[in-house]
Amino acid sequence: MSSSYGENIRLTVFGQSHSPAIGMTLEGIPAGEKINLDALLRFLERRAPGRAAWSTSRKEADIPEFLSGLNDDCVTCGTPITAIIRNTDVRSQDYDNIKNIPRPGHADYTAQIKYSGYQDAAGGGHFSGRLTAPLCIAGGICKDLLEKKGISVISRIFSIGNVMDNGTLESSTGGKPFPVVDDKQGEGMQELIAEVKEKGDSVGGIIECAVTGIPAGIGDPVFDGMENRISKAVFGIPAVKGIEFGAGFGVAAMFGSENNDEFYFSDGVVKTRTNNCGGILGGITNGMPLTFRVAVKPTPSIAIKQNSVDLSDGRDTEIVIKGRHDPCIVPRAVPCVEAAAALAVYDALSVKE
Repeated sequence: MSSSYGENIRLTVFGQSHSPAIGMTLEGIPAGEKINLDALLRFLERRAPGRAAWSTSRKEADIPEFLSGLNDDCVTCGTPITAIIRNTDVRSQDYDNIKNIPRPGHADYTAQIKYSGYQDAAGGGHFSGRLTAPLCIAGGICKDLLEKKGISVISRIFSIGNVMDNGTLESSTGGKPFPVVDDKQGEGMQELIAEVKEKGDSVGGIIECAVTGIPAGIGDPVFDGMENRISKAVFGIPAVKGIEFGAGFGVAAMFGSENNDEFYFSDGVVKTRTNNCGGILGGITNGMPLTFRVAVKPTPSIAIKQNSVDLSDGRDTEIVIKGRHDPCIVPRAVPCVEAAAALAVYDALSVKE
């Protein structure tokens, strides 16, 4: 399995949804860096399950145990940083019926084909969104280190279903119970989630992320551009199905005169009057905020009866999915997107250094 990311720093995630623990090893972080553990725990809390009505009822503390890489004062010592999170609230019996009857929308079928039935099916195994917890450990560390360089990674829920947020993403929404700019629109989103949950269904949405303070000149052309680096990290989040930078797909309906971001000087610094490029030109940052949006699919595990197949005897059948699942993955995916962006930016920034 490809469970590693990065060139100048290297992240490897390990474990399964219902294994004794999940975890990560992060290599390449220099010695002498003080890690703000309190900030990291607050960041992980935003992703943790069982904290709100829109979340799964599975309860996990999600407190990381650092096995190496940090000294007693939470300062890096130059060796690989390894941390685990123990899985405690598991109910593997809820997945007994999916070993040979794959859930529509999940990786159950493709995993069965790829690994010949030897994969861990409980809770989705290594394909589970549970593996975004170690991603958030690594991304949270990188986010902290970027903050010390004056670079901030912020995000919000841009939409859930057909309910859109209002306003512009200009500051962190991480301290809010529901991460939107317009709290009234956030209430509408929560009402929609409650409605689909009552029906046994689920709903998806869009997350917007911005990296501010990033200098011009970071990234490379062709295959190592910032779009490439960020996209690879973001698609490590299982529910992500699409990504766009700046104006994204909207540029297809623009004229060049509308899409082009005109340059100007501001106190001797080159800036652009618009930011349709999302802060990236030719794969390289131009000094403007790096902006992108991510499409998150509805949770595949729904209570509604669905058609499937029984792989054990080659017949069509039906499946009713048991277990505890988020009616909407989007709110808990917000810090995951920040983590992926921070990881990609820190990795790319390390080239320049």
